[in-house]
Amino acid sequence: MSATLRHVGWVLRGNPVTALAAAGATALVLLAAFAPWIMPYDPIASNVPKALQPPSWDHWAGTDQLGRDIFSRLLAAARLDLAIAASAVSLSFVVGAVIGAWCGYTGGAVDRAVGRVVDVLMAFPLFVLAMAMVAALGNRVENIILATAIINLPFYIRFARAEVNIRRDLGWVEAARACGDSHLSVVLRFLLPNVLPAMAVQISLNLGWAILNAAGLSFIGLGVTAPTPEWGIMVAEGARFITTGKWWLVAMPGLALMLTVLCFNLLGDGLRDMLDPRMRT
Repeated sequence: MSATLRHVGWVLRGNPVTALAAAGATALVLLAAFAPWIMPYDPIASNVPKALQPPSWDHWAGTDQLGRDIFSRLLAAARLDLAIAASAVSLSFVVGAVIGAWCGYTGGAVDRAVGRVVDVLMAFPLFVLAMAMVAALGNRVENIILATAIINLPFYIRFARAEVNIRRDLGWVEAARACGDSHLSVVLRFLLPNVLPAMAVQISLNLGWAILNAAGLSFIGLGVTAPTPEWGIMVAEGARFITTGKWWLVAMPGLALMLTVLCFNLLGDGLRDMLDPRMRT
């Protein structure tokens, strides 16, 4: 454990951008986790006499058209959006990595069939595909997670398949088979852990894309519905007031969304270095 922590510290000291992104992502996760205890106001409670107030000491991010505290709504929205993104990416990663690794290891008819299905999925604009699935299934949170996981699934299948296909005939894989390990054991115990560092960047990027996807669906009315606090809904509601000079209605949720996606994107390279065993030598 101490060697791992030293390695992580060495990576962060050598890459200040990664350290900044890691700090930002950690702060965001902590704020989302403790949001119910941090929020100064009820995020859905209206207070019309205080509607459309600019940022102040009482309301750090201002209030919206119903007098709701925007800072409290940002924290509640971060909790929801991060939960959706983490659930969707975890589902697509686990399912896609296992399917892709097995196809890359065994080849044959199953590999070709899965490859054609992946090609069909990637032939569609992925956000449009998510829109169609949510519109058909209903705009509930679990359906948003499922749609987001499905549109991310091809990335993991193709990536895992390619990486395992390169390694399946290497000496250490042959040695594992010679020791009596089953094909499933070889895939799960040896090949998948070995390709994880290469997939770390994709995982980090997909977290950002998943948040954007959830916010985009809510922005066009196919995602989470009002009055639930969500960044896409907040941007959509604030867009009506841009011409009136109420800039904070759009700027605050837009800034939160931009910084979150930026942190996860910048974190990818550092995460790869932390998990890659070759960087430990």
